Amino acid sequence: MSASSAFNDEKGGSSSVGEPEYGHDPASGGIFSSDYKRHDDLKEMLDSNKDSLKLEAMKRIVAMIARGKNASDLFPAVVKNVACKNIEVKKLVYVYLVRYAEEQQDLALLSISTFQRGLKDPNQLIRASALRVLSSIRVTIIVPIMMLAIKEAASDMSPYVRKTAAHAIPKLYSLDPEQKDQLIEVIEKLLADKTTLVAGSVVMAFEEVCPERIDLIHKNYRKLCNLLIDVEEWGQVVIINMLTRYARTQFLNPNINESLLEEGGEKTFYGSDDDEDEDEEEKEKKAEAAAMAKRKPYVMDPDHRLLLRNTKPLLQSRNAAVVMAVAQLYFHLAPKAEVGVIAKALVRLLRSHSEVQYVVLQNVATMTIKRRGMFEPYLKSFYIRSTDPTQIKILKLEVLTNLANETNISTILREFQTYIKSMDKDFVAATIQAIGRCATNIGEVRDTCLNGLVQLLSNRDELVVAESVVVIKKLLQMQPEKHSDIIKHMAKLTDNIQVPMARASILWLIGEYCEHVPKIAPDVLRKMAKSFTNEEDIVKLQILNLAAKLYLTNSKQTKLLTQYVLNLAKYDQNYDIRDRARFIRQLIVPTEKSGALSKYAKKLFLALKPAPVLESPFKDRDHFQLGSLSHLLNAKAGGYQELPDWPEAAPDPSVRNVEVPEWTKCSSREKRKEKKVEKPFYSDSEGESGPTESADSESYSSSGSESGSRSGESGSGSESEESEEPSESEEEEDNKEKKKKKIEFKKPVQESESEEEERKSKQRKSDSESESDEDDESDSESSQSESEDSESEVEARKKKKTAESKANPKPVKKDSKKEMSLLDLDDFEPAPSPQVTPVSSFLSNSLVTDLEGLSLSDSVLSPMAISPCSAQKSYELLHRITGEGLSVEYCFSRQPFGADANMVAVQMQFSNSATADAKNLHIEDVKLQSGMRVKEFPEIDLLPPGESATAVMGIDFCDSTQAANFQLCTHTRKFFVSIQPPVGELMKPVFMTENEFKKEQGQLMGMNEITEKLTLDGKCRNEHTIVQRVTAAANLSRVPCGSDKECRFAGRTVTSGSLVLVTVATKEEGGAQLTVNCEKMVIGTMLVKDILLALTQ
Repeated sequence: MSASSAFNDEKGGSSSVGEPEYGHDPASGGIFSSDYKRHDDLKEMLDSNKDSLKLEAMKRIVAMIARGKNASDLFPAVVKNVACKNIEVKKLVYVYLVRYAEEQQDLALLSISTFQRGLKDPNQLIRASALRVLSSIRVTIIVPIMMLAIKEAASDMSPYVRKTAAHAIPKLYSLDPEQKDQLIEVIEKLLADKTTLVAGSVVMAFEEVCPERIDLIHKNYRKLCNLLIDVEEWGQVVIINMLTRYARTQFLNPNINESLLEEGGEKTFYGSDDDEDEDEEEKEKKAEAAAMAKRKPYVMDPDHRLLLRNTKPLLQSRNAAVVMAVAQLYFHLAPKAEVGVIAKALVRLLRSHSEVQYVVLQNVATMTIKRRGMFEPYLKSFYIRSTDPTQIKILKLEVLTNLANETNISTILREFQTYIKSMDKDFVAATIQAIGRCATNIGEVRDTCLNGLVQLLSNRDELVVAESVVVIKKLLQMQPEKHSDIIKHMAKLTDNIQVPMARASILWLIGEYCEHVPKIAPDVLRKMAKSFTNEEDIVKLQILNLAAKLYLTNSKQTKLLTQYVLNLAKYDQNYDIRDRARFIRQLIVPTEKSGALSKYAKKLFLALKPAPVLESPFKDRDHFQLGSLSHLLNAKAGGYQELPDWPEAAPDPSVRNVEVPEWTKCSSREKRKEKKVEKPFYSDSEGESGPTESADSESYSSSGSESGSRSGESGSGSESEESEEPSESEEEEDNKEKKKKKIEFKKPVQESESEEEERKSKQRKSDSESESDEDDESDSESSQSESEDSESEVEARKKKKTAESKANPKPVKKDSKKEMSLLDLDDFEPAPSPQVTPVSSFLSNSLVTDLEGLSLSDSVLSPMAISPCSAQKSYELLHRITGEGLSVEYCFSRQPFGADANMVAVQMQFSNSATADAKNLHIEDVKLQSGMRVKEFPEIDLLPPGESATAVMGIDFCDSTQAANFQLCTHTRKFFVSIQPPVGELMKPVFMTENEFKKEQGQLMGMNEITEKLTLDGKCRNEHTIVQRVTAAANLSRVPCGSDKECRFAGRTVTSGSLVLVTVATKEEGGAQLTVNCEKMVIGTMLVKDILLALTQ
């Protein structure tokens, strides 16, 4: 009863007015209160025989801990209840002990046997809690007991207990590092665990204990990649960071050829002013790099592709840390063409809390220095809001400055003009510096920026004026002779500006360019000499410099002034100024004692100074792993692990193969064959393989013939809608076909109806294979075989496969027949392919019509190839009068450019109307915007009078409408010409079904959708004319549509493969609505204008 009454008193008394809240805490002064025995009732409740009282007491104690109150004096009373049979009480006791075991180690040691018994408890939560408490007792004497407990828990049936064992490993390692070898064995065992619950925790233990032991990851690499999507978010971050470092040691740099060419190009550019020997060395290096690129074409390791593919869906995670981890993985590991996918996800994070924005913007600022293009479409997302904190504003300014180029600089400068009116002075100063950087980087706007900054000099705010002066000083150093008026204007400001840095900058400018303002400079020195004693140190030093420079150039007027200033400085309180005065006096006023240096005084003071380079503060931060604390601080933090350099030669990929007993292979193989036959139609719902299945799939697919046949079969149909990349086996097969240039338009073997039915069912089934099965099997097959394809062919095939989500049924039948023979009829010889025949020679008009809009698996039969060039609009490149008889017209043939799928084919028609031969027609001095490339046409040796010749060149416009400028040369003359593409020619058609169109359109809403209302031209009211005009304006293919009032078109941009969807919905009385959905907003906007023009004229 006493315990009960005490409980009631405590419960009632806790809310009474007079009772001090913190009476139990000596620091609160409650020690003088009469209530210092506050916890006696709790102790009595814990000592009682009733479980209900014990449970109530433990709940109150845990609540106290949760509120941050100290409950350590209850430790002896609580620890006695660790052996309580009531499971709820026991759980709460363990929660308490985990909190206080480190503080009360001696008392915890007394109950160690109870904890050990807890490790054998049938309840998994008790076993885990016992291990957690045991690992929290930081006493070296119990290390062997902890080690034994961890080893037992690592083999526990419950994944939750195994997870707790993984958490205990770093604790034991920090207590006794000598246990490392034994702990590594436990980590190796836990790494082999196939449950998602354990994966993140054991990888964290691996990172803490033995991050250098990369060999432990080899066998588990594929499993970790496949489990990643199902691991908890904290574990995903840890695994992705570990796999980033792993991939940097095991795979080749996917941008190796590009980086070699870039390095070569940069070296020759910067080395152009050096001597010939250096130039020759650089040319040799460049030649070696080019030869190396030709000799060893890059082929992505299938395991590298597996990692990129399995992390991509995590960009849609709700957790900002996971998105950031995937973004850094793509930035450090992905080919340049694929890095762009992270931009959208990072921009999404900018809608989050300011702390998240700060971290994301830090990383975006670093990314925009190297990969500016991927954030350009999202420029408006970085515009600054008035509610943003100052540090966010400055980071957004940094990103906007990095994204500035010739096309968007006018928009950005308009934004900057608004920012200057802000009340936040630090932000205004940063904006003015950003304007200066834009002016430095983009020569075309330098004068505009300078004039704008000069106008700011009349601003009422002194800080704005001061910052403007500092920036103007840096800009004037680039072209001082043109801007003597500005220097004069700034000289007048010395009376008003009081900010030391600004005054010093003005004085430096006047001294440096005193020859441009010979009348004003001595007067400025006179004024400065008056106020010398009251100036700041930085200004005094510049006054001394100004005096020295004027003495050397205009000694008649300034000799006495200089001596006066030097005498003032001689007795200044600051020793730097005294030393400078002594040094200058000896240098410019020669005496008998002065040394040889005085002869070179002019050269020392008036030497030409190089203009300062205004660089981003984030320029060199990319050597830290993005998303890490070290990157955020720009300093190496404790525990940071360097990101390894790419290996020069690829390590052996077979180390990641997992060997499986033969009987397992056979049984799984038979099962899969049965599975194939049983469910030809229902695999859409049943084919989603879980993590365990996908983790197992690579093990049995490691047998060469099986994986080869399986991946072939799964690759025969179209990819599933979710899969973004083709399997490696598809690339290999398609590239072999491309090399041989064999196109089968007829069935090689006559087949019976039953065979046809069988192939149809196989086709349907392979279409609906789940992504994980297809990916794993194709990856493992490719890792067994060495590919010989060149980089360009692989990339071309990837682009093609990604662009065409469904293949044409007829060729698929042919392919599946081939693969069926690979599967089951190994002893049959393949049917011989017919000879290569030009498409135009045997395709009748009716066949062309039938094939229109279909996207075939081979690039030769794509719709681009079928459209005749004569139907395309021609543009004049060189008029016959300007070209002295030589005229050149060009058109965009809309055919694939064979050498590079990222290039647009430009067909050129040369006509010689002169009386003399035109010889050696070729291209020279190509001037392109960054990222653009040109493949020149073969030189035309001779073009007789009255004759014409045709040539095809390829241009990678990099998804922009900027012109490609070059010289068209004959044997006697050179003509400056340029080719500027309409936006519609930057695309290639892609076939998709109505459902796929709607699904993709649903993902490209908001800023990616542009809608315009229009009135159709009188001649353009029927469906046929609308289709004709839209396809003439843009290289798109028609998408089937159930409604007769809608026309839909689809395509992808040639370079980046960004989706372009166009819908024209007709209404009554000639009204219509045009909708364009495009990942690239700039292209979407321009395309809307062109199609509007085509439909309304």
